[in-house]
Amino acid sequence: MSKHLEPIHVIGGGLAGSEAAWQAAEAGAKVVLHEMRPTQKTDAHQTEGFAELVCSNSFRSDDHQHNAVGLLHEEMRRCNSLIMRAADLHKLPAGGALAVDRDAFSDAVTAAIHNHPNIAIERGEVAGLPPEAWQNVVVATGPLTSPALAEAIQQLTGEDSLAFFDAIAPIVHHESINHDIVWAQSRYDKVGPMGNGQDYLNCPMDEAQYHAFVDALISAPLHEFKDWEKVPYFDGCLPIEVMAERGRDTLRWGPMKPVGLTNPRNPTVKAHAIVQLRQDNALGTLWNMVGFQTKMRYGIQAEIFRMIPGLENAQFARLGGLHRNTFLNSPKVLDANLKLKAMPRLRFAGQVTGVEGYVESAAVGLMAGRMAAADARGEQLAIPPATTAMGALINHITGGHLEAEAYSGARSFQPMNVNFGLFPPVSITKPEGHVGRWKSTEKTIAKKEAITSRALDDIIAWA
Repeated sequence: MSKHLEPIHVIGGGLAGSEAAWQAAEAGAKVVLHEMRPTQKTDAHQTEGFAELVCSNSFRSDDHQHNAVGLLHEEMRRCNSLIMRAADLHKLPAGGALAVDRDAFSDAVTAAIHNHPNIAIERGEVAGLPPEAWQNVVVATGPLTSPALAEAIQQLTGEDSLAFFDAIAPIVHHESINHDIVWAQSRYDKVGPMGNGQDYLNCPMDEAQYHAFVDALISAPLHEFKDWEKVPYFDGCLPIEVMAERGRDTLRWGPMKPVGLTNPRNPTVKAHAIVQLRQDNALGTLWNMVGFQTKMRYGIQAEIFRMIPGLENAQFARLGGLHRNTFLNSPKVLDANLKLKAMPRLRFAGQVTGVEGYVESAAVGLMAGRMAAADARGEQLAIPPATTAMGALINHITGGHLEAEAYSGARSFQPMNVNFGLFPPVSITKPEGHVGRWKSTEKTIAKKEAITSRALDDIIAWA
């Protein structure tokens, strides 16, 4: 059988798999969608429907002019997204957010998949690697990928190719950091690969500030996990509040140790503790709080982290967390077309690639489905421009992230929601006729509008 007649096999009927199957089928390809439910149940799902929402029913902000996820919504709409079509048909009142009736939403996606003439559905688990006869495969198995498939991927790609839990540290937008307080310096001025001895931003704390911070950590409310979400603690990835409970100076001997660093603004006074931020993306717009994975509830995290000098006005691209998850070390093991370098017939999509969120997972599925359909035609689809939300996402998971191996030998790639820090910078100028000082809030709004306007212009040609 010639390659262009071979079917595309999509493994997983979640949001990413459903979108991938739909996009490939709409492009004229024959698709077999494999879903193990109800033959094989999961701890998270309640039904056998496609695109079942297992947590929140919110797709977050729908503001496409001022919010990155809202922009992603709009880009997907312009790309004939099944997920967005079903969401728009079954949305519920939620202010500026897009919330959906979860059952009606899943039913709509399921009906569309069942009724598409180019899609066949096979129920049952694909255990281990897909058969060799399947030469065009999209793996969209989500955060609870089966042990057999996970083990097979590890054997192909190496021990550090997969993670089985997220120990997520918060990420801060660079422009919201107070650079009158923080300074750039690597510990002991060490120059590592790609470094210059000033590779970290350092936030100093005096003794009173440190103890107030520890008190806040110890008393903070924690996220309550379901049994299937629970993960073990590893000594190298303990939540900061757990470290704080083990002794008041534990953090000072761990991620907040003040040694090897000198504040150039006050070189004679040693800080009692120091919080370090490490560059997280190639653009330098996002900075990771080193060692600050946490189980604290989201509502309290920002409040406590803004107690840190230099972060009093911090805006967070992502808050910290600790979750059970399976995700690829995508910058290392996937190419720019989402193919597994060690076995290019396998293309990955959704949360397993290292994105967070319903819409982000579906967006990667959308791109993977179109890429797979192009492969079936013997063609190659261009990647969406990095100026778009979809392009920014794929750039982050396949190449835009800076791996910590370059500095310390540690792996640092973590799942990410779409946010404006992933986009290339855009130049803005004060509007003609604007009277008085151009306020920072006005600049921020203008910058977001410039980014989103550029993105929507650029996605049209790709779509």
